[in-house]
Amino acid sequence: MLVPLGFGQRSTVTCLGRMVYYTAEKLPWMRLSPSISDNLPNLVFFHGFGGGSSAYEWSKVYPAFAAEYRVLAPDLIGWGRSEHPPRNYKVEDYITTLIEFLEKTCGSPTDVIASSLTGAIAIRAAIARPDLFKSLILTTPAGLSDFGEDYTGSFFAKIVSTPILDRLLYSTGIATDAGIRSFLEQRQFADSRRIDREIVDAYLESASQPNAEYAALSFVRGDLCFDLSLYVTELTTPTAIIWGEKSQFTGPDIGQRLANLNPAAIKVFQPLENVGLTPQLEIPAVTIGLIRQYLSLLTVKQLTVDS
Repeated sequence: MLVPLGFGQRSTVTCLGRMVYYTAEKLPWMRLSPSISDNLPNLVFFHGFGGGSSAYEWSKVYPAFAAEYRVLAPDLIGWGRSEHPPRNYKVEDYITTLIEFLEKTCGSPTDVIASSLTGAIAIRAAIARPDLFKSLILTTPAGLSDFGEDYTGSFFAKIVSTPILDRLLYSTGIATDAGIRSFLEQRQFADSRRIDREIVDAYLESASQPNAEYAALSFVRGDLCFDLSLYVTELTTPTAIIWGEKSQFTGPDIGQRLANLNPAAIKVFQPLENVGLTPQLEIPAVTIGLIRQYLSLLTVKQLTVDS
């Protein structure tokens, strides 16, 4: 997978296997002494789910914060360069491994950035372990079964639930150059002109890893979906939400309804015009500006509450 300038690969072990992450450890970021760099506040970027997802999803954004934060961008278990245990993945697997990752790599409450379904899972992780989270900044954090909607009843989910056919569909229709581009154009981007060769190659490399089909098919079948509206009222971590208005999985009306359930914790809900599921790839400069603004805003609000 493509790694930004000055970033290197490290890993930590979770209950489901080794989890790879990327962090600044070379020039130009490490011109400071290691002791100074180690004292920077943590900022973690969790990618979402889809054919070929990985930490690359945030690679246009997280280098912008490397001078001010100790940035960590992991490949989730089953994705990218992390281990791919052959199993049917469940929501609890990712709640557990997100928590384990923060426990093992961050020694204090952490600002966490996460996208799409992983953003919804991060909310549940923050509810279970609020001591690990300083703030949440989430792009399109939908559980995909919110307010009683049943994603698993969709035609595509039913097809992928058919044994043997599911593996065939993955190898011929998802983990191919054309399959990746089609997914990005139809499901992830609002404007296909923003999809370049590098993005397709990065997603294809991740999708082609051994056993990569297990996590991807668990997602497409709907095994990882849940109704976030049943949990969001329990959130106490200061949160900002960015929502692409042309997200193909779920629209901004769902996001606004979720935000309205807990205005005490969700301080910002920002829809974005002509943007799809991943603003971090479509409009990275705007996403960087919003994250920087929200990090400051949520920190101020947290200090006000604590005082």
